[in-house]
Amino acid sequence: MTMVRTPPPPLPVRDKAGTRALSPMLTRLAEERATGVLFREHGTLYLAEGRVVHAESPLAPGLDVLLTAHGTLATTAWQWAAQRSTGPLQAAELLLESGLLPAGALELCHLDAVYDAGYFALAPSSTPGQFRYDNTPRIGPLPSVPVVALERETLRRRLLLHRLWPDPAADTAPLIRADPTTGRPVTPRQRAVLDRVDGVRTAVVIARNLGRQAFHTLVDVRRLASAGHVAPEALVFPQPVLPPPPPVTDPDIALLKRLRDALEAL
Repeated sequence: MTMVRTPPPPLPVRDKAGTRALSPMLTRLAEERATGVLFREHGTLYLAEGRVVHAESPLAPGLDVLLTAHGTLATTAWQWAAQRSTGPLQAAELLLESGLLPAGALELCHLDAVYDAGYFALAPSSTPGQFRYDNTPRIGPLPSVPVVALERETLRRRLLLHRLWPDPAADTAPLIRADPTTGRPVTPRQRAVLDRVDGVRTAVVIARNLGRQAFHTLVDVRRLASAGHVAPEALVFPQPVLPPPPPVTDPDIALLKRLRDALEAL
């Protein structure tokens, strides 16, 4: 099996002067204490008075998955709240008000979901973000996050992944098993990820299947890639198929007979 790896792109980092933010638009909105919704290529941030009260991304499991996957909340309870609410944040607040979920557990899952989806929402983008001023997001009973804290944590996570394994291809490509290059043991948490590697699932799909935060699954995937247990499918190329040999013609047969006769005469 032959693997071809291309050098990863330079990792974007904050400059030493601290003047360049991950999202200048988001920084400006925080400074003006704006309320509304920021739409970016890989996710959406909901702001109230300049603070992040909710975040969503197609690359991160939602609050419903984090709450119901491991029995923290019954699926039927979430469905009940979702049917009576305009969105996941309002559904979470309804669960809190109804006493169907301990406040500590809900607050923890809510923050996990915000930082997880926020990580992807603040990923480098090929399209500019768009902000819609809207009074719907509000500072509610669930904790909100300062923009500077979300940016700082996002940057920390980027650097962590880069140190674990600098090639980001494993984050998005379907994963396949590979021959380990080290004898590094696989932890039970990593084993759960490895058991779901089938050449079709991506890290994000595996995270949703396990009911785990997507970023934490990326950490497991990068460690597995570093140890040689998994690889992005796009980077593994099959052995080339050789063309069939040309057919033997009558002149070739005659030449072989003359060579055989000459050898026998020696």
